[in-house]
Amino acid sequence: MINPIYSPAPERYDNGMKFRRCGQSGILLPEISLGLWHNFGDMNTFANSQAMAHYAFDRGITHFDLANNYGPSYGSAEETFGMIMKKSFMPYRDELFISTKAGHDMWPAYGEWGSRKYLMSSLNQSLKRMNLEYVDIFYSHRYDPDTPLEETLQALVDIVRQGKALYVGISKYPKEAAEFAYKYLEERDVHCLLYQGRYNLFNREPEEEGILQQAKGNGTGFIAFSPLAQGLLTNRYLNGIPEDSRMAKGAFLKKEALTDETLQKIKALNEVAASRGQTLAEMSLAWLLKDDLVTSVIIGASSVAQLADNLKATENTDFSAEELEKIKKIIQK
Repeated sequence: MINPIYSPAPERYDNGMKFRRCGQSGILLPEISLGLWHNFGDMNTFANSQAMAHYAFDRGITHFDLANNYGPSYGSAEETFGMIMKKSFMPYRDELFISTKAGHDMWPAYGEWGSRKYLMSSLNQSLKRMNLEYVDIFYSHRYDPDTPLEETLQALVDIVRQGKALYVGISKYPKEAAEFAYKYLEERDVHCLLYQGRYNLFNREPEEEGILQQAKGNGTGFIAFSPLAQGLLTNRYLNGIPEDSRMAKGAFLKKEALTDETLQKIKALNEVAASRGQTLAEMSLAWLLKDDLVTSVIIGASSVAQLADNLKATENTDFSAEELEKIKKIIQK
């Protein structure tokens, strides 16, 4: 049977997705971006991965976030996305904003951290896997305490000058290193477009450490990953640990994370969400988008239905002072 040629929804930019300016740049990103980490690659069927990508693009999600080692086997998420590019998205390449990263373990000998050799070799591999000539943004995935920061950053500068990435970003950098990176890149006419950091109701380090304000002050956007704390900020664990859950499988979310104290917070937050007419997941995503300090939120999904539920978060990102105070008291207990 011949697969029908994909044709995106003509109304894809009229479905309610809102876009935000990314720092001081010409780029607008959707409030919700699709991350292709846990549920993408060789652990999922290609049909399901393709269906999620199609559904996302049909609803205005133009930003797809990857990394070299995403997927159960390293590179498999990029390979799957590369097949989707070839089969579906290639005619719409200029409507897409595609990211990848390098910095974590990928291969033995020179395949980790922030050396020039690793970053450039990794990006070359990523482009082949994804069937791309360039990525829209390439990140240094984490700060390397041993490689001179100048080496890592100069590799990013040269990658842009080679045309292999249009923009660059940094992820999970400590504040001092981030400040150095912003200045180093700016002095070489390569603006740091995005800072990607872990940020959610249970992990507020970017706001507590001043990372959010620092990014804004440097004209850099902030994009949040793990917005639902690996699933804790959903209704998934309100009544125990489901057998098919990530926690039950002992993957990235361990059972030790669900303490009695955390469970009480989840239940209290769920009540606030219900009073807003939202699920806990919807409210948790909306909370990140409550002001202009966050450009976009990266969500993961295992199905089209889950993706559809998360997209409802953008329908109400306004919070009253009373609601914000309630949430603050709950998460600070």
